Amino acid sequence: MSGASPAAWAALAPHLVGLDVTDKGWSPALTAVADAPVPLSEASTPVLTLDVAVAERNLLAMQEWTDLRGAVLAPHGKTTMTPALWHWQLAAGAWAITVATEAQLRVARVAGVRRVLVANELLSPTGLAWLAGELDADPDLDVTCWVDSVEAVHQMTRALAAVGARRAVGVCVEIGVDGGRTGARTDELAHAVAHAARDSDQLELRGVAAYEGSVPGRDEEDKAAGVRAFLARTGRTFVALADLLETPEPILTAGGSAYFDLVADELSTVAATVPGARLVLRSGAYLVHDDGLYRGSTPAATRSGPILEAAAHVWSRVLSVPEPHLALLDAGKRDLPYDAGLPELQRVVRTGTAEAVAAPAGTITGTNDQHSYVRLEEPGSLAVGDVVRLGLSHPCTMFDKWRTVVLVEPTEPAEPTEPADAAAAAGDLRVPTVRGVLRTWF
Repeated sequence: MSGASPAAWAALAPHLVGLDVTDKGWSPALTAVADAPVPLSEASTPVLTLDVAVAERNLLAMQEWTDLRGAVLAPHGKTTMTPALWHWQLAAGAWAITVATEAQLRVARVAGVRRVLVANELLSPTGLAWLAGELDADPDLDVTCWVDSVEAVHQMTRALAAVGARRAVGVCVEIGVDGGRTGARTDELAHAVAHAARDSDQLELRGVAAYEGSVPGRDEEDKAAGVRAFLARTGRTFVALADLLETPEPILTAGGSAYFDLVADELSTVAATVPGARLVLRSGAYLVHDDGLYRGSTPAATRSGPILEAAAHVWSRVLSVPEPHLALLDAGKRDLPYDAGLPELQRVVRTGTAEAVAAPAGTITGTNDQHSYVRLEEPGSLAVGDVVRLGLSHPCTMFDKWRTVVLVEPTEPAEPTEPADAAAAAGDLRVPTVRGVLRTWF
């Protein structure tokens, strides 16, 4: 498979760093951005890698899919908390970046993101005072957050008035579902919140927001039906509140990483009925994707949607084989996501070799802080010193354990030995090379 495009590397180049001796994955070869690629074998284990070519394919596929449906993207930045990747998404056509907390908003501000959606309530007086100062200081900064109660509107209004805020903070009325997360549970409450926000001198009512992922369901079919019904209700509320909105570009926003296709199906025509309105999808996992949760639940897997591939992996070394069917790796809870399924064995680089082969049959059955337990189907099929590439589940808990992510792309073969399409069909088992490092801001 070919590497990432020059455009991708140009977008990432200003953000590349080296590994510090205190970083996981460090080696002397990775202390600075090298002029030439460095073999991944130079890195210590465990190490988190991002295949930039795969991420680029995901980036372009999702952006094209969204554009064709007349929507815009505000990718959820909490997935990676890597501003370099946010700026890459923005350069590729994303309309904004979404965050979930005040702390993440501050990161976005420091990183120079100019339009931010906060998919949550902002009620801290200290945080609101900071935001008021930032908005007053920068007329090009645009921030929109959610409100789901009249009391939240009143608390925001008092906090902003107390510091003499000169610019109103944009808000969307959040719609919720019984048993779900935040959001107004009834139409009556949504209307009351909208009127309260409209009456506030410190807030600007901009639209309606929702998160369909918290809709309950007995099974996938029941869940999808519930999501559609919830989105229909969200769309009706948006239309009903349209005359109250205080912006020429009203916002109708939803869309996690599993049901964004249903959001486009249900809400694109609704948004088109309100002059100037934008349908904003907030999917965050598409850039990285995974080999677990989203491999099985993304629209392409369950209905139809852009084809996405897992771009992030952890490479971990076998430390011990204390029993014939048991191997212990040097990565554990501090390195691997485990909340939505344990990692899977994918490839192994045998001790003393330079190329990967398919991993032996085995299952990670549990993790400690710094170890993973691998149950081997064939005794002795992993040996001490072998390095295993792990497929991960749930992008939102992949990056939060790492201060850095190592950027890799396929190693160029010394000389072609088979047609490129045959190699691709067989699966590229070359060990990748390192092209740079990005810092996360967790």
